[in-house]
Amino acid sequence: MKKRNFWPLLFIAIFGFTFSMIVWTIVSAVNTPVHEDKSFLSTYHNVDGDFNDIVASNEKFSDKYNIKIKINEKVFDKLLINDVFLSQRVIDDKSTHKDIFNKGSNSVKFELSDKNGLVVNNAKINFKVTRTTNSYSDIDINNNENGNYSFNFDLAKEGNWNITGTIDTNDGEKGYFYIKSNATSK
Repeated sequence: MKKRNFWPLLFIAIFGFTFSMIVWTIVSAVNTPVHEDKSFLSTYHNVDGDFNDIVASNEKFSDKYNIKIKINEKVFDKLLINDVFLSQRVIDDKSTHKDIFNKGSNSVKFELSDKNGLVVNNAKINFKVTRTTNSYSDIDINNNENGNYSFNFDLAKEGNWNITGTIDTNDGEKGYFYIKSNATSK
């Protein structure tokens, strides 16, 4: 009687298992939704390549204009972009931006004036309120009325939210902002 050797079958089984895991990984990755970051209302490729221009644009904007951004009761007296570098955990632990959003009704008001104190009524303000994990809850806000820089929106869920956008003036100056915070029930 001839003795059978089953070692080749073990190698075939290991190869088959490994190949099936590779196929499963690829199928899972293809079926997982991808949510692209829209910081400063642009793609992350553009933000990465143009970040120095964004900083320079904000400096020129701040030299020419005074800006106040009031989110509910919190007032920011300049364009903030440093939160783009921070994780949400840092915001939760150390930031003064914590708890500026409410679950439910929220308001954002912009006050824009030149360095002489004259109110600027013809700026275009575009911003997006986003959840940090997906794009299903994004709220796009654009102003269409001259001089109306007051916006209201509702946040359906508690949790981490970002507000990012641009302010365009009719003289070609552009300011950028990015603020991370969280919404709570109050």
